[in-house]
Amino acid sequence: MLGSADSLLSSPSIHSDFGELSFEQKLDRLAEVAVRIGLGLRRGQELVITAPTESLPLVRLITAQAYKAGAKLVTPFITDEDFILSRYRYAPDESFDYAPAWFYDSLAAAYRSGSARLAITGSNPALLAGQDPAKVSRANVATSRAYKPALELITRHEINWTIVSAATPAWAALVFPNDPEELAMGKLWDAIFAASRITSNNPVAAWREHGDNLKHRVDFLNSKRYHSLRFHTPDGLTDLTVGLADKHLWAGGGTTAGNGIYCQPNIPTEECFTTPHKERVDGFVSASKPLSHQGTLMENIRCEFKNGKIVKATATAGEAALQKLISTDEGASRLGEVALVPHNSPIAQSGILFWNTLFDENAASHIALGQAYSTCLIDGEKMSADELAALGANDSLIHVDWMIGGPTMNVDGIHADNKCEPLIRAGDWV
Repeated sequence: MLGSADSLLSSPSIHSDFGELSFEQKLDRLAEVAVRIGLGLRRGQELVITAPTESLPLVRLITAQAYKAGAKLVTPFITDEDFILSRYRYAPDESFDYAPAWFYDSLAAAYRSGSARLAITGSNPALLAGQDPAKVSRANVATSRAYKPALELITRHEINWTIVSAATPAWAALVFPNDPEELAMGKLWDAIFAASRITSNNPVAAWREHGDNLKHRVDFLNSKRYHSLRFHTPDGLTDLTVGLADKHLWAGGGTTAGNGIYCQPNIPTEECFTTPHKERVDGFVSASKPLSHQGTLMENIRCEFKNGKIVKATATAGEAALQKLISTDEGASRLGEVALVPHNSPIAQSGILFWNTLFDENAASHIALGQAYSTCLIDGEKMSADELAALGANDSLIHVDWMIGGPTMNVDGIHADNKCEPLIRAGDWV
């Protein structure tokens, strides 16, 4: 498997169309953007990387770029799909209620000591589709509980962190099912490079300009102080009112972490997002794209909310996994994020269904079940859990985004006096 990953660098079929750069040069551009824009890595910082085995070429280039930027130490943790499947095939039943707290405690300790965090996604979105949903849910719950101390440092943006993607054969086969493996991999890499904005002569400058544009939109939304948002479609499949948390803040286009470092948590990103009020969500909503979560695919999700909580949830595929997900804890059936993304975003216009939340959430407006970002509240990073809850911020072991926007989505901003203003019509900003 390690050999097959390395061979990607020399394959002539995996060359994108822009410029005369080799595939490795393009991959190095992505690595540079991940370190300089995604992380804003500071000289003397440590860096922790998590990644699948197939992404080792990118891991190596990111490691080199990090040391060029002055990293004190880079520590990668590599996962492998065969390791994961072996657990489901052969492990005793009690294994699925266990997670190595010692490992997640060490991650939290690293973040508290000043380390940056980078995750590379690209694992098979359907890896666990054939496994027992109950075991998948139990393992996810155990991992979420063990991971929470480290995750809270991320959701509170106390550290600089980012996520980037690497194409893998299983992922490429899902995105381009009618193409042979090498062609599918080439197409997926091209799509990743384009969405990650590395196709210009100066990707770092292009990202800074994109960040400025998103910030202008964020400033506009923050100036409005909407009480709620209403999402509705002409076909009647979605009519959802999402109340916004008291003292909510819109974010997008990068953020200054608690350690003072400006970072871009998602590569790519097209969203403006904020914190909904956990008790002020009412109506019904249909997903506009499938959701891949922890190796399980969920299709045609439809949920009904009352007083902030899901009271009915269905899906044509993966419904058992969906039910397990929203029953993880009390906050798992409530919203922790709402995000606006125009349908004219480059990712939406590509016409590609990525089966990967990092990309698909940036092709459509979306909501997230579970944990809220405290930094999307005025002075939220300084508040206790009780103070955050009093403003409406949700608390949960999970944070799972799913897409509801598209070319027919309309969104209205509603003020406290019920005055209504159109924000999005037919998928795009008014």
